[in-house]
Amino acid sequence: MQFDSKERQIRSFVLRKGKMTTGQRKAVELLMPKFAIDPVPEKLDFYAIFGNNNPVWLDIGFGNGESIIHAAQRHPDVNFLGIEVHLPGIGHLLIESENLGLNNVRIIRNDAVDMLSKHTADQSLAAIHVYFPDPWHKKRHHKRRIINPDFLALAAQKLQTGGRLHYASDWQPYAEEVQALFAETPSFKNTQDNNAFAPRPEWRPVTKFERRGQKLEHNSYDLIMTKV
Repeated sequence: MQFDSKERQIRSFVLRKGKMTTGQRKAVELLMPKFAIDPVPEKLDFYAIFGNNNPVWLDIGFGNGESIIHAAQRHPDVNFLGIEVHLPGIGHLLIESENLGLNNVRIIRNDAVDMLSKHTADQSLAAIHVYFPDPWHKKRHHKRRIINPDFLALAAQKLQTGGRLHYASDWQPYAEEVQALFAETPSFKNTQDNNAFAPRPEWRPVTKFERRGQKLEHNSYDLIMTKV
């Protein structure tokens, strides 16, 4: 699969070679044709992709897919589109989706901002989830953080009115920066009073990555916003 854009130089990820298990490698070889959208059409037609008009929840950078697996089982009347670039996590999600018979899951291996800006129709998504994105700790790398004013404008354009943008992080400085950014973005309204962090909702499980943060005594911070 080819990454779409050569124009946008600053990305929120670095494509690394991760170790894949034999099962993950086999899943990528055998199951991508079933679950992956490849090639990506000029405009994503969710009815053609899923075979129904159910709402679509987009997970950006889904890691090993735990959140999608959890939510897709509990919400069979919702379609889940996951975008990820790292193959080990994609392999894990493919294995679980096949084993659990999750017909409401599809995957794109590509850059999420490219997929949103170039291939996703306006007001076509019911939710966008960005869970534990790379905080890019060093100040000189902050420009790589995915949540920024341009991304929020793009998300507002692609979400339906009343749609959800859900961000979660265990890196407090990043979470507080995003909290302040949301407060300055009139396209979104916090579901909590006083622009507060939200309790973790039932559709977001505690993931392997989050548990790793808890061992380091990191708290988790959820911001659940509604497009107005």
